[in-house]
Amino acid sequence: MNAQNLSKRLEKVASFVPKGAIVADIGSDHAYLPCYLVHKGIIQKAVAGEVVKGPYQSALKKVKEEGLENQITVRLADGLEAIESSDHVDTITIAGMGGSLIVSILEKNPEKLETVNRLILQPNIHARVIRQWALENKWKIIEEAIVEEDQKIYEIIVLERGNMELTEAEILMGNILIQEKSEVFLKKWSNEVNHWKKVLKSLEYAEPTPEIVGKRQELLHQIALVEEVIH
Repeated sequence: MNAQNLSKRLEKVASFVPKGAIVADIGSDHAYLPCYLVHKGIIQKAVAGEVVKGPYQSALKKVKEEGLENQITVRLADGLEAIESSDHVDTITIAGMGGSLIVSILEKNPEKLETVNRLILQPNIHARVIRQWALENKWKIIEEAIVEEDQKIYEIIVLERGNMELTEAEILMGNILIQEKSEVFLKKWSNEVNHWKKVLKSLEYAEPTPEIVGKRQELLHQIALVEEVIH
């Protein structure tokens, strides 16, 4: 992967960036995504934010190598603190973290979202937490994607402002993804169900404490939800 050729996962994230957007890529690592977006003529300007010194230095170096210092600003900052009002950011990308961490980044500096009308979020795990947050904070899902790369499966959620209603299954699995029922989607949730069934089996031999009983009920409920969708 480099600034001209992204991984399949990041290429999918890039495909949801509107032409002419001003992007803040939070947790930008080597700044591959903003560099790619500028090279492709999709955007003119971006902010690459990194909270860790090493990746921040890597991003600075990459932006300089690509000759994009005038178009991409690299900042060492915690989450959305990388965004300044003078940037006029309207699109935020956050990729490659857990869903809970992505939500905590969004919740920590809500004022930074005031000028933003699109969030493109790619959690490595716990996408449901993002859907729940969106539901509670008046963001609606306008696009979703699921991709497999190097034997890992990733979900991408694209949000814009607005209200929506989601069922419990849709919060867990994604309303658009449920409609599409792609091969990768079916593979992901078949694997999850198999994993949950193994956990259930191992709980058969555990002492039935209130915690164990609660865990069993939660797993049975999730299995029933998913099986209803995939079968």
